[in-house]
Amino acid sequence: MAGEGAGRDWQDWAIRRIEADYTRSADTHLRHLPVPALPSIAIYLKDESSHPTGSLKHRLARSLFLYALCNGWLKPERPVIEASSGSTAVSEAYFARMIGVPFIAVLPRSTAAPKIAAIEAQGGTCRFVDKPAEAYGVASALAAELDGHYMDQFTYAERATDWRGNNNIAESIFLQMAREPDPEPEWVVCGAGTGGTSATIGRYVRYHRFRTRVCVADPEASVFHRHWADRTVQAVDGPGSRVEGIGRPQVEPSFIPPIIDRMEPVADAASIAAARVVSRRLGKLCGGSTGTNVWVCATIATEMAQAKRPGSIVSILCDDGERYRDTYFSDAWVAAEGLDLAPYTAALEAFFETGRLVTPDIAAGGA
Repeated sequence: MAGEGAGRDWQDWAIRRIEADYTRSADTHLRHLPVPALPSIAIYLKDESSHPTGSLKHRLARSLFLYALCNGWLKPERPVIEASSGSTAVSEAYFARMIGVPFIAVLPRSTAAPKIAAIEAQGGTCRFVDKPAEAYGVASALAAELDGHYMDQFTYAERATDWRGNNNIAESIFLQMAREPDPEPEWVVCGAGTGGTSATIGRYVRYHRFRTRVCVADPEASVFHRHWADRTVQAVDGPGSRVEGIGRPQVEPSFIPPIIDRMEPVADAASIAAARVVSRRLGKLCGGSTGTNVWVCATIATEMAQAKRPGSIVSILCDDGERYRDTYFSDAWVAAEGLDLAPYTAALEAFFETGRLVTPDIAAGGA
């Protein structure tokens, strides 16, 4: 039973528990996002919100726990601590509860309340920091103080997942695309929080010699797109992005620039407007990072149409938008943040009708 034994016996038991949970789980859906004005270009969204913990981070959390167990880092009854913007912590709390170890999440105070509630519902506890960059040090210190393990997703995301296959998200996408009219996507578009997803997809397409290119959709406030363009840029100051889960103020160890073909910065207002538009079109609430992805998909699809190049684009529906009813889907919150969604909403709605995205000419302060 949980907590019994030590060393290899307990690790074997914990790995079996996690693998059994995986065997009981179905793969996530690949949704077609119709753009009537572009009959020769297909956009698909890998719906990661259907995981048991509601986000793309479920895959990462499973990989991180298995990686830590196989490295002998986790011990019975000793806590796991993580620095997170929320979704990874929800998923890690799920796996910690499964194997009977305490879980502590170190989160920015601005984290959406439903994410905090979801962590606590899984038996986790939360500690809060005023600035996202403070979470690393606090999590590491807690692990040392409590004789626990700091999972450190930002370091281990790119190495905990088997990028050659083993049902990672890239392999799942290409298997599901096999019977589509254009099974080998022109582009895969994803965000970067840890950088693990872009690393997995980038390595996978190179390993299998696909012609697919990888584009990272990044919040304007993030350091990642700046670092990709100029490797000397390691951090940014100033207000962070309002889009939870993607974009960082400092370059993370799991972010691997050379395997990314393109990066596109996206205004927060564009991301949130796109999340609302796509939610209406799918009949399902999607988070802000999904909006970031879709804005970039529309940008690339516009370029493909102008070049008269048919093909497919695959991106990710990252998490369940129900977590953001009080933020991204609240007009009061949007107004309090000083965001003007109207021009971005109109631009994206026009894209679905005309097949052409025209970015509004808006001063950065209103974005």
